[in-house]
Amino acid sequence: MMRYLVTGGAGFIGSNFIRYLFDKYGDGVEVVNVDKLTYAGNLDNLKDISDRPNYRFIKGDICNAKLVDSAMAGVNRVVNFAAESHVDRSIGAPDDFIKTDIYGAFVLLEAARRFGVERFVQISTDEVYGSILRGSFRETDILEPSSPYSASKAGADRLAYSYFKTYDLPVIVTRCSNNYGPYQYPEKLIPLFVTHAIENKSLPIYGDGKNVRDWIYVLDHCDAIDFLLTQGQIGQVYNIGGGNERTNLEITDYILRALGKPENLKTFIADRPGHDRRYSVDTEKIRSLGWQPRYSFEKAMRETVDWYVNNEWWWKKLKTGEYREFYKKNYKRDF
Repeated sequence: MMRYLVTGGAGFIGSNFIRYLFDKYGDGVEVVNVDKLTYAGNLDNLKDISDRPNYRFIKGDICNAKLVDSAMAGVNRVVNFAAESHVDRSIGAPDDFIKTDIYGAFVLLEAARRFGVERFVQISTDEVYGSILRGSFRETDILEPSSPYSASKAGADRLAYSYFKTYDLPVIVTRCSNNYGPYQYPEKLIPLFVTHAIENKSLPIYGDGKNVRDWIYVLDHCDAIDFLLTQGQIGQVYNIGGGNERTNLEITDYILRALGKPENLKTFIADRPGHDRRYSVDTEKIRSLGWQPRYSFEKAMRETVDWYVNNEWWWKKLKTGEYREFYKKNYKRDF
């Protein structure tokens, strides 16, 4: 039986990955989920699988070496999703990002080295490359992160690689484009705009709204990680993307059309500091191994919008309290 340690497994991508493993492998896997349960970690994300005998949840911080050692005992594979991940928050509190994203990765890598795990996947991001106006970044291109968030992810990315080079730890690094899908905390563009539109609130668009991102459905990302665990070469970096470049305005217009909402909900606000214009990654490396996305953008976006429409119980309570206070304090807006 394959035993996984998934860190940050109560978050958006981590929880979808855990559910993906159980959907695909059933009782053939065991999963230990370590999550600190910060504001974006939510046990409701895994409510439907929490009673499985082959699933164990540990509330804890990956910076806690003793806790990590306990969680990693007997594990074959480690997938590190745990990270502070919102650019806006990194601008206001970069120290949290440096600690969790870099030092936390260090603690995990050290434990993985001692326990002799078979695979260690470090989940990085396409944001480590910075912005590109034309063409697409390849895995060998220079890293030029633009925010404390992307800089902290770049640090963990390269630290993981150093453990392969120095200690022969079987590391694979993935750099994925923007994810969307169910259970995404409603501070990110798509769930924020979908839930705002449902509530007939204005949709706050940074700058001119022409910033470009490549979008991938979260289950395609999960599938790519699973694929690389068996087909990927250790010590390598793999870009993962959906091949769906859209401006923020195009995403906004799609959401308004899907929900039958008026265009006057769009509100343009001052751009955030260091806002990258365009992200784009070349995914030929992973595609040459035989992987490609399964979900079309239009179908997956429709399913995503419908999920938020049908699961108000999940997101309504998240858009109060700490979430609202953060935006009122830092952006003088009650999102």
